[in-house]
Amino acid sequence: MTQKVAVLGTGKIGEALLSGMIGSGWAPADLLVTARRRERADELRARHGVTPVTNAEAAKTADTLILTVKPQDMGTLLEELAPHVPADRLIISGAAGIPTAFFEERLAPGTPVVRVMTNTPALVDEAMSVISAGTHATADHLTHTEEIFGAVGKTLRVPESQQDACTALSGSGPAYFFYLVEAMTDAGILLGLPRDKAHDLIVQSAIGAAKMLRDSGEHPVRLRENVTSPAGTTINAIRELENHGVRAALIAALEAARDRSRELASGTKD
Repeated sequence: MTQKVAVLGTGKIGEALLSGMIGSGWAPADLLVTARRRERADELRARHGVTPVTNAEAAKTADTLILTVKPQDMGTLLEELAPHVPADRLIISGAAGIPTAFFEERLAPGTPVVRVMTNTPALVDEAMSVISAGTHATADHLTHTEEIFGAVGKTLRVPESQQDACTALSGSGPAYFFYLVEAMTDAGILLGLPRDKAHDLIVQSAIGAAKMLRDSGEHPVRLRENVTSPAGTTINAIRELENHGVRAALIAALEAARDRSRELASGTKD
């Protein structure tokens, strides 16, 4: 892997990406980073052996630029980069809600742009990264992006029109599971368990259930039915979930997340 890759605005996700890439075979000498604070840049150099540079130096030197700054900072970053980015550079955006057209309008004509929505499990190499091509991105660009983000989990290609739905499902998805674990832990306490024991029971159950979903190939309905005995404890619990409209609430929540992603893409911030 001889191409130089630069991660711009290297926060937690950007650092997880660096770590995963190095673990997958990228040489630290081929990885460049930028950070707002000098102390952060020095920390990344010490921890991973990568080279801190300015945004302009990254644009001039790297073959691939991964932009991981916050969405509200992306316009300012592109203004800084535009004079220095040749049209043959691959731009990978990790900013939620910003379409590839936003970058194509601000960079040299023909610049290839790939949009990626990853999620926080990248921190433990279990990310779900959804990849979409801009107007000028080729199959090779998508493959290269998959190689990068495959270092921290699984990747999936979708048309850009589906990115808002993917943001609602997997981009925000970990928060829903954390919310559910929080609620179940409180329920365990109500049922008389210490918090630490309730937490351990739920987390291990979640890990086991996720592995069964991933590895068994069974439909989730079939897996649920295998746990649900006639007139047993599980069916009584599920009846209460249905009585309280949990399924409908989840659907409504995901629609709200998708709609907010669309608002951000259109520039509606309030």
